[in-house]
Amino acid sequence: MTRTARCQACGRPMESTGGPGRTASYCSQACRQRAYRERRRPGDVPARDLVTDLTDRLTRLRVEPALAFHADVEALSPRFAQLRRLAREARQGVEEPEVQVGAEPEAAENVTPTTVTNLGVTDPGEDALADLIEAHRQELRVHCYRLLGSYDEAEDLTQETFLRAWRARESLTGVDNPRAWLYKVATNACLDFLRKHNRRPSTYEPVPGMDSGDGPPPPRLSWLQPFPDDQLPDAPAPHQREHRPDDEAVASETLELVFLTAIQQLPPRQRAAVILRDVAGWTAQETAELLDTSVASANSAVQRGRSALRQALPGRREDWSAAEPSAGDLALLQRYMEAAARADFDAMAELVREDVVLTMPPNPFWFTSREAMVAFVRPSLDPESPMFVGHWRHLPVRANGQLAVAGYLRRPGTSVFRAQLIDVLRVERGRIAEITTFEPHLFPAFALPMTL
Repeated sequence: MTRTARCQACGRPMESTGGPGRTASYCSQACRQRAYRERRRPGDVPARDLVTDLTDRLTRLRVEPALAFHADVEALSPRFAQLRRLAREARQGVEEPEVQVGAEPEAAENVTPTTVTNLGVTDPGEDALADLIEAHRQELRVHCYRLLGSYDEAEDLTQETFLRAWRARESLTGVDNPRAWLYKVATNACLDFLRKHNRRPSTYEPVPGMDSGDGPPPPRLSWLQPFPDDQLPDAPAPHQREHRPDDEAVASETLELVFLTAIQQLPPRQRAAVILRDVAGWTAQETAELLDTSVASANSAVQRGRSALRQALPGRREDWSAAEPSAGDLALLQRYMEAAARADFDAMAELVREDVVLTMPPNPFWFTSREAMVAFVRPSLDPESPMFVGHWRHLPVRANGQLAVAGYLRRPGTSVFRAQLIDVLRVERGRIAEITTFEPHLFPAFALPMTL
C-alpha cells in the first residue's frame, strides 16, 4: 500500500510505502538544504529594515578618533553579513524556478535517488530540536564558558550538550520550557567535565632569577582563555528576571576576566548555582530544578558563592566592571599600540598603573608592578638589545567585554608580521590596571588573520 505525502519545501507529491519507518519530509537534498537555509535566516529581518538600520548607523559613524572609527565599522559587519545573506537567498530564489504544487518533478532537480530520500530521515521532533539548538547556541556557549573559563572547552562542551540533547530528544516531548531543558543538559555536561578535571586556581610561584614585583602573587588559571565579543548573543536571552542580586559583585554582564578568575575559585556546584541564579537569571525554583536539588540546597549554594565572590573580587564593581569604552579609553588603547610599535618605554610606563598586574596564562610569568613589568619587556623591545625579538604591530579587538589588542611580531630579517599574542586590558581610572596576555591560537576565533 502506498500513500501520498508532499515535500515540506516545494510541495511536490511523494509516494511512500506504508511499511515501517518514517516518511521523508523532503523530496530531494536540494529541498532539504533550502528548508535549512530558511530556518537559519538570521531573525527573519526584512531587507528594507536592514537597509534602514544600516543607513542610520552610517550617518552616526565616527571618523575620529581612529579607534572609534574602527569600532563603529566593526559593529556594522554583522548587519552587512545579514544583508548579503538575504541578497544571496533572493538571487537563488530567482535562479531556482518555483515549482507548482502538483507538478511532476524534473529528473535533474532530484539530486538524491528516491530510494534514499524516502527512507525517513527526519520527523517534526528532530526539526524542532534543530531549531531549538540554533536559537540558543550562542548563549549556551557563553554559559559553558562562564563555568569553565576556557573558550576551547566551552566549544567542546557546547557540542557535547547538543549531542546529549540529540540522544535524549524524545524526552523533550511535553517539556514546558525547552530552553531550561537545554541549560540543564549543558550544566550537567560541564559539571561532569569538572568532576573529571579537578581544576582549582592556585597562585603564581616565584620564577627563579626574575623580579615579579612586590605585590601579592595573583591567582593562576593555566586554562583561562579569552572570549570574542562578536560571538556574544545579539541581546540578552529572554527570560523572567524577578530576582536581581543585591550584591553588585554579580550581575548579568559577567564575562570580565576578573569575574571569571574569582568564580573559578568556587566549587563546581556552587559556581553553577551562582551563574544560573545571578548571571543567567533563573529563579530559585528553576535553579534547584536545573541542578536536581532542593530549593533550600540551591539557595544555600548561592549564598555561599556570593560570600566567596565578595572576598575574591577587587573592591567595588565600578572599579572593574566592563562597560562600553569611553573616548578616553579608546585614546588610551591607541597610545598603548603606538608606544609598543615605537618601542617607547617611557610612554608605555605612563599608560599603566604603578601596581599593574601582568599575567600570561598558561605561562608561569607574572608581574605586580610597573617597574618589574617594564624591566621584563624592555630587553625584548629594544633594537640595541641582544634579546630583541622584533617589531610589533597591533590591531584593536574586544574580548570579554574589555579592550584588547592582537599583537603581531615581525622578527629580525623577515618581512611578515605573524600572530603572537592577544592582550586583554582592564582600565581603571584612566590607566591600565591589568594585562592578561594569551597565546595566538585563538586568532581564528576572533576572525583575525595569522599574518599581516
